[in-house]
Amino acid sequence: MSNQIKKEFSRQKESVRLNKYMSEAGICSRREADKMIESGRVFVDGKRAEVGMKIIPGQEVTVGKKRISKKDEMVVLAVNKPAGIVCTEEKRERKSIVRFLNYPIRITYIGRLDKDSTGLLLMTNNGDIINKMMRAGNRHEKEYKVTVDKEIDQKFIQKMSCGVPILDTVTRPCKVEKIGKYTFSIILTQGLNRQIRRMCEALGYKVKELKRLRIMNIELGNLKEGEYRKLTDRELNELYEMMKDSSNETVKTPYKRN
Repeated sequence: MSNQIKKEFSRQKESVRLNKYMSEAGICSRREADKMIESGRVFVDGKRAEVGMKIIPGQEVTVGKKRISKKDEMVVLAVNKPAGIVCTEEKRERKSIVRFLNYPIRITYIGRLDKDSTGLLLMTNNGDIINKMMRAGNRHEKEYKVTVDKEIDQKFIQKMSCGVPILDTVTRPCKVEKIGKYTFSIILTQGLNRQIRRMCEALGYKVKELKRLRIMNIELGNLKEGEYRKLTDRELNELYEMMKDSSNETVKTPYKRN
């Protein structure tokens, strides 16, 4: 075992359940980890692992031929993005989300928000999760609160719900609910470029404020603007369960007006 792995293990003061360790390393959910352990694919110090076992500092965990270590630990952050911050990895952009967070390891965003939009943004170092969460064909939900420049009527709600022609296609039917004179909530299962703003513009409205409240099971909640937090174990496990049948490949789906 390398010195680096020994050092990483030595940072742990107590033993940890193997399924939790695998989950935190970004391999799978705890439930899936137990299935992998039960199937005989997981080894600890070269010996076949058992469901429910714990590992202690100095032990080596492998899944198949891959060695798992804390250097592989997955990071997923929930961020409340302020307006004016740009979702880009362009180093010359002074107001990029990467510069703004200044996180100690390299992470990137899951599903961008445009510069003027605010709210929930997920950041991670796990590319597989990014693909599974954001592929339109997987139909994962994203919820937004939107304020426009004119009073909202039922006709607007109906048209937004049924699909709006933008970008040479028609948006997928979605759930839209009026929550104020100028404000509505919308739940999308796709992510076209500036989709909500374009949908509103196509119907003669202009977006004044756009805030993302939820991505799948992850909610913005009371997280203050500009702050971030790590996802909880419960959130990560629920997220894994929701993604277990998701593809990380592009799925092309035709959109037609009903």
